[in-house]
Amino acid sequence: MSETKEQRVLQFVLQNAIRGDPKSVIDNIDKYCSQREWAMNVGDQKGLILDNVLKESNPNTVLELGTYCGYSTVRIARLLKPGARFLTVEFNPAFAAVAKQIIEFAGLKDKVQVIEGNTQDIIPQLKKKYEVDKLDFVFVDHWKDKYLPDTQLLEKCGLLAKGSVVLADNVITPGAPEFLKYVRTCGRYDCTNYPSFLEYMDERDALEKAVFRG
Repeated sequence: MSETKEQRVLQFVLQNAIRGDPKSVIDNIDKYCSQREWAMNVGDQKGLILDNVLKESNPNTVLELGTYCGYSTVRIARLLKPGARFLTVEFNPAFAAVAKQIIEFAGLKDKVQVIEGNTQDIIPQLKKKYEVDKLDFVFVDHWKDKYLPDTQLLEKCGLLAKGSVVLADNVITPGAPEFLKYVRTCGRYDCTNYPSFLEYMDERDALEKAVFRG
């Protein structure tokens, strides 16, 4: 057990999932995290909400804040239309290393750009360095205290346009009250709450969809 939990998740996927099959990768991560060791993926129940909101928005350009082991990255990437761009940002190099292997094993390496670094440094670089004009869909699932400042930074950098969807995980548990208050009261978003449960547990949680009014 000298490996980290994230490395054990990776090894379970490599040993049990089918290479090139995103659903098999997702199912095996869910199996490991529900039966062996809990991990902070969006999980199977909230994952279905993520899938549906993503399909509804049919985005051309997607940003994920918080890659972790690549679970939600694989969920998102497998549903994107041909030619869509997908950038995911991870601060922890060890998590990013695991995620890259999981994404590659799922056969989605060509669909995803993993960027290592701090979101407050990366977001202002998206337009010039990464040639992102605007974001159609943003999945927010990193440090909860960064939900609000990073959302406001996306606005400040002109990366959100009318209809851009910001979908945030864990808004009840562990919670992102400042983010919720802002998107619901600032007048710049139309919000929808999707009640669910914390990944692999009975504890209540929810996703919040905030659609930018422009």
